[in-house]
Amino acid sequence: MIDAFSDLSPEEMVMLIVGFAGQALFAMRFIIQWLKSEISRKSVIPIAFWYFSIAGGATLFIYALWREDPVFILGQGTGLFIYSRNLWLIHREKRESEAAAREAMQ
Repeated sequence: MIDAFSDLSPEEMVMLIVGFAGQALFAMRFIIQWLKSEISRKSVIPIAFWYFSIAGGATLFIYALWREDPVFILGQGTGLFIYSRNLWLIHREKRESEAAAREAMQ
């Protein structure tokens, strides 16, 4: 297996590392979600899940662009939109809750 990497150019080696890093970031979201759910003893999706989704998805999107893989590009690009939208909704809800709490205190 090591011989397969010896023929890679420096650019290919860097992009291979980028691809593996993206996969690792993307996998971390599942590990975080699983651990948080185990601690809570119920299914929970912590906000870190969405941040790791964006980090892993963006890294894999860059790798997909480099590979010029339209299927991979479409999949990761769509995912990035969904992850970003979920974070936006979470932060909007938090802002609205905080505003309602401040208003209730007045």
